[in-house]
Amino acid sequence: MTKMTFASHPFLLGFEQLDRLVERTNKSGNEGYPPYNIEQTGQAAYRITLAVAGFSEDDLAITVEDNQLVVRGKQVDDGANKTFLHRGIAARQFQRSFVLADGVEVADATMENGLLHIDLRRNQPETIVQSIKITKA
Repeated sequence: MTKMTFASHPFLLGFEQLDRLVERTNKSGNEGYPPYNIEQTGQAAYRITLAVAGFSEDDLAITVEDNQLVVRGKQVDDGANKTFLHRGIAARQFQRSFVLADGVEVADATMENGLLHIDLRRNQPETIVQSIKITKA
């Protein structure tokens, strides 16, 4: 039995890349850590905010890999020299991924009060009208 996807419909020609994108987004399996917000800050601008309390700028890495924004965090655990009576602040590593649409790029990233802000902008492509000449066979 073959797996049916929306891109296999006969009227949707050339949407295989979109189908792969949906599949990749489905498999990302982010557990919910760290929590995040996504907001629209302008007509073609967005901001992703991640709550990364306890992480410094050096503990975080932001990359764009194949139209996928990946944020990784890894803290150096210096708890070996400390005795905790209670440890409620997570010091675990994480990876959070966001799939970016074509034309969306990272504009800036800033840290403020334990929040990592990643600003995105969409480049507006020029509208192209193409005329197709009909030839006799």
